[in-house]
Amino acid sequence: MESRASSAEHLQRVRRICSSLTGTSEKVSHGEPTFFVRKRVYAMFANNHHQDGHIAVWVPVPPGHQEALVSARPETFYRPPYVGVKGWVGIELACIDDEELAERLREAWQWIGAKRH
Repeated sequence: MESRASSAEHLQRVRRICSSLTGTSEKVSHGEPTFFVRKRVYAMFANNHHQDGHIAVWVPVPPGHQEALVSARPETFYRPPYVGVKGWVGIELACIDDEELAERLREAWQWIGAKRH
């Protein structure tokens, strides 16, 4: 899927999905809209972060999933700076439809929401 949507339109897609997930809150963190469940980050919007060319959302994935996603679909998934070393993936929003995006965001919400540290 290739989309010419603006960064604002992509943010609205992410915001619409995240706001449907119980207990989600949003605030700006590190200069970008960031989504939390139980005070823990599960999604970060990235609008051309340090001019990297990506309009994306960064989400945590369970161990082993990052490499599988990036290897299978490098046009859609990538290892983002800072959090990539912790197993997060970047999702190129122009390359993913709403259904799969919702699935990935829901998985991140469940993954982070279920953790108890």
